[in-house]
Amino acid sequence: MSTATQPLPGDFALTKIGGITGKLVAAGQALVGDASPVQHALVYVGFGHIVQAMPGGAELIPLEEASEPVVWSTDRLPEHVTWAQRKAIVEAAHDLVGTPYSFLDYASIGLAHFRIRPRWVREFVADTGHMICSQLVDEVYLRAGIHLFSDGRLPGDVTPGDLWYLLHPKRVTSTDRDLRRLARD
Repeated sequence: MSTATQPLPGDFALTKIGGITGKLVAAGQALVGDASPVQHALVYVGFGHIVQAMPGGAELIPLEEASEPVVWSTDRLPEHVTWAQRKAIVEAAHDLVGTPYSFLDYASIGLAHFRIRPRWVREFVADTGHMICSQLVDEVYLRAGIHLFSDGRLPGDVTPGDLWYLLHPKRVTSTDRDLRRLARD
């Protein structure tokens, strides 16, 4: 790992994805106003391992096999994460290994941005029986009692760009928050 930050169990990282997949994710994020330099999120579970959502299902792999982190949440979250919460995050991440991936969740987040998301799509995303990488991060923190977002969004309405803006709050605009609130309605 070439980054200077040493992650703690329960920290999340944001990474870039190369190739066509990374370009498609970046284009989708730009379309919904969440353009950022990252396209993927993962959770550090300690002992040199991470959990990440992938098209084949959420997996537990060694950190060195993951994409190089651009930024870690270590010391960047708005509130302090206790050791008990970190333990709960790690346990929740382990519990989600094998959770199926859903490309429909990307479409749902896009529809929310344009305020045209039907109820059945919202319910499909909210059931947590499947998730994309950023939803996995949001879900493990929710299970540990930490709400990463206080802007009224539905659980699961999270992109890697949203997590980027959480760690870089000066870059979030009130318009972004207003759109998220309107998307729920």
